[in-house]
Amino acid sequence: MVAGGAGFLGSHLCERLLKAGHQVYCVDDFSTGLERNISPLLGFDGFDVIAQDIAEPIDVDVDVDEIYHLARPASPPHYQADPIRAMQTYVTGSLNLLELAARRGARILQVSAADTHDDSQLHARTEGDWSDAAFLGRHSSYEEGKRCAEALFSDFHRLYEVDVRLVRIFNAYGPRMRADESRIVSNFVLKALRGKDITIYGDASKTRSFSFADDLIDGFARIMASPASLPVPIDLCNPMEFSIGDVAEQVIELTGARSNLILRPQATDTPRQQRPDISLAMQEFGWRPKMDLSGGLLQTIGYFDRLLAGSKRVVPEPA
Repeated sequence: MVAGGAGFLGSHLCERLLKAGHQVYCVDDFSTGLERNISPLLGFDGFDVIAQDIAEPIDVDVDVDEIYHLARPASPPHYQADPIRAMQTYVTGSLNLLELAARRGARILQVSAADTHDDSQLHARTEGDWSDAAFLGRHSSYEEGKRCAEALFSDFHRLYEVDVRLVRIFNAYGPRMRADESRIVSNFVLKALRGKDITIYGDASKTRSFSFADDLIDGFARIMASPASLPVPIDLCNPMEFSIGDVAEQVIELTGARSNLILRPQATDTPRQQRPDISLAMQEFGWRPKMDLSGGLLQTIGYFDRLLAGSKRVVPEPA
């Protein structure tokens, strides 16, 4: 079962599992997932779609031995539009999937995010610090919801011996990203393809690490296949760091665009981003990223270029 199977990463995961010969149940309410992501998979005999919000009780009569939890509004425009519903997805949805795993004796993997890392050790703390008051900010439903979900996974393992796995991903990108998610790569690519200037909020020299979709799916599969439960979060990402300005320049060069870079002030409540530590993934699972940034950007550019050229409807502008 892949919760969020019609999403950007979920659809890639469904495709990989189907090609490996598995029966796959895609659970999605299509609030952020897209039907076009899974339409090529409908021809597989082993593929079933369950249209459901995971925040509602999951009462399906199917035998599952692996559950991948990717159901989450992951971009600011989506979770900020309805933060209460987003929190219900993160928390109640996780609880429902964990209860299903407990009933079926299934392994369950939670895909969490880099934002759940504690960065309080990086600076002196005061009562007004963002690290102390994150639950009051515009990103709180996402960050605190994911932390709560991780706690639920840990507690279900400790109290009920549910076989859990936790992974944290950083700045995922690749084909099938939504055009309106306000992510760094999709924003830059769409602006360049449309011949528009690229806006960078804050310091263009700040750095980020990026996770290409195929690398992440390989990591999910390796970690799920582990014979032992893994209640400790595992980072999955390419640890190479790139400045935001450099990413924008690469996109401009690869698209052949003439876009200019425009600097704008950054929101004060933007959460701190950290460089991943993938030593556990490398040592325990033999996982390491294979795709470099330029290669991943080329595939992402190709996807959006085809989408813009072939869409009968206007591809929405990034938020």
